[in-house]
Amino acid sequence: MKVKTKSKKVNKAWLNDHVNDPYVKMALREGYRARAAYKLKEIDEALRLIKPGQVVVDLGAAPGAWSQYLRRRFAPQGAASGELDGSIIALDLVEIEPIEGVVFLQGDFREAEMLHTLEAQLGGRRVDVVVSDMAPNLSGIESSDAARVAHLVELAVAFALGHLQPEGALVCKTFHGSGYSQQARLFKDSFRVVKPIKPKASRDKSSETFLVGLGPKLA
Repeated sequence: MKVKTKSKKVNKAWLNDHVNDPYVKMALREGYRARAAYKLKEIDEALRLIKPGQVVVDLGAAPGAWSQYLRRRFAPQGAASGELDGSIIALDLVEIEPIEGVVFLQGDFREAEMLHTLEAQLGGRRVDVVVSDMAPNLSGIESSDAARVAHLVELAVAFALGHLQPEGALVCKTFHGSGYSQQARLFKDSFRVVKPIKPKASRDKSSETFLVGLGPKLA
């Protein structure tokens, strides 16, 4: 009984924080599927990464808030529908509701078959920006979770190095904790400029942070 009571209290506290979260309210008002849109918005506004006419790949796209933001950046006056100047390819394990103008691929980015499908969709085009909000299902076992996070970061970096334009960029979610220093080193070894950013839209209690790599060190 004590465990259930505690769980109810935690859930109630989370729900209360969520309902009163200014970014949640703003997302509802502006038509975004999740508050996460404002994380990418802050990073973009700080570094001016997203420009009309680009090719962008969105890894770990569900529920679609980052693709929504990208779509608006590629549209005149930031429209959520209609004319689109740019190409967005989104990918995730789970299906998302369609977003006008966004090509969605459902599958596991860790599998070679999915990578081949993504490359076919690119049709030989180089990518301007890769954004990765990928995160594993956490087990609560720190060493195991850290290894899963690191694997996804490594996959995103490998894809970026193989597909980005010479002046392209990778925005990748990770978490402070075990393995973070190694991931930061991987970025420094892979990109000419590296910027760690924790957007204001990330919750204060979260260890979530983002590594941004600018200008891949192409072989």
